[in-house]
Amino acid sequence: MVQALPDNVHLSPEDSGRTGVFADRREAGERLAEMLSPLAERRPLVLAIPAGGVPVAEVIARRLGAPLAVLVVSKATPSWNSEVGFAAVAADGSEVVDREAARRLGLSDEEMAAALQRARERVARRQRRFLPGKTVPALKGRTVILVDDGLATGKTMETAIQAVRRGGADRVVVAVPTAHEEALRAVASRVDAVYCPNLRSGFLYAVADAYRHWHDVSEAEVEQILKRAARAEPQPQDH
Repeated sequence: MVQALPDNVHLSPEDSGRTGVFADRREAGERLAEMLSPLAERRPLVLAIPAGGVPVAEVIARRLGAPLAVLVVSKATPSWNSEVGFAAVAADGSEVVDREAARRLGLSDEEMAAALQRARERVARRQRRFLPGKTVPALKGRTVILVDDGLATGKTMETAIQAVRRGGADRVVVAVPTAHEEALRAVASRVDAVYCPNLRSGFLYAVADAYRHWHDVSEAEVEQILKRAARAEPQPQDH
């Protein structure tokens, strides 16, 4: 049973505690866009965390009439398991490392350092691919909506938050279709608001379980979405 959550957390009680809530990431984006519609008047910047957060964010940006960009962040994982993260790094050098999680994974200092270096190299490569010759739009004084397709440990999102705070964002909002309760609490303490329709808990939590149709988003798919967003002039829609 979920205990009382901070006042800045916005859930969908009928969707929480369940699996298979969304058909896919786009439907999840539609659900979040409805929840976020009051923020349209703030003229926010929607920042997607690639790769999985980009299809979700595309829908949100279109519905809010907001610009879409990516914030390149990558989790650091052991060489033998690319799903279990103990840290995350961002393109601006922001890093969040959970040494207790690394200890539970049995990682030595050398293995931790190697995993962090792999993550930095992945971030640099994706930065070159997704933002060739460009940087993230100016954040100073803006409302920023950070979007991913879910929060498992929350380390990737915590790193993204650190990066946009360093960039001078005035208000930071996190929008994710699904989250583990512990990760959501940690993230909520660092931002102005969190929007999450599907909150779950338990040892066996997996982001993918919130979706009836799940696939790993490729970098080519991310590029296609960003090109579409660049061609489209954002137009606010009725909500």
